[in-house]
Amino acid sequence: MNNVVLVGRLTKDPELRYVGEKNNALTNFSLAVDRGYKNLQGESKVDFINIEIWGKQAEIFCTYMEKGKMVGIEGKIIADKYKNENGENRYITRVRANSFRFLDSKNKNIATVGETEANYYNSNTLFNQVDKERGLSIEELPF
Repeated sequence: MNNVVLVGRLTKDPELRYVGEKNNALTNFSLAVDRGYKNLQGESKVDFINIEIWGKQAEIFCTYMEKGKMVGIEGKIIADKYKNENGENRYITRVRANSFRFLDSKNKNIATVGETEANYYNSNTLFNQVDKERGLSIEELPF
């Protein structure tokens, strides 16, 4: 099984480009992921993970995300080998995102994007849908 879940912050604004014969959308970026502990000097350790997102998801991601925003990524590890201009083998490891979720509290839109899902909901919009379907007011909610 090859499954990765990461939560971190973008190190720079994502850039969208189109590649290949089919002009597929692609964005690559680095995600700063805190290891969750501090060293003896009290410093947090952070890993910088390379992420790629393809297709409509890449377009949506680039529309709403920017440097410093927190995001959750679910995907798989991709390990590739290639030869550089000197004929030397080079290796690259990255995460290919299958889905992502905007987590930054500064972001008013809460969204999850899966392989076939591209729906965005403002929290008020989501409640209004529940409200209309069930005839509830906010005071009647049990939480």
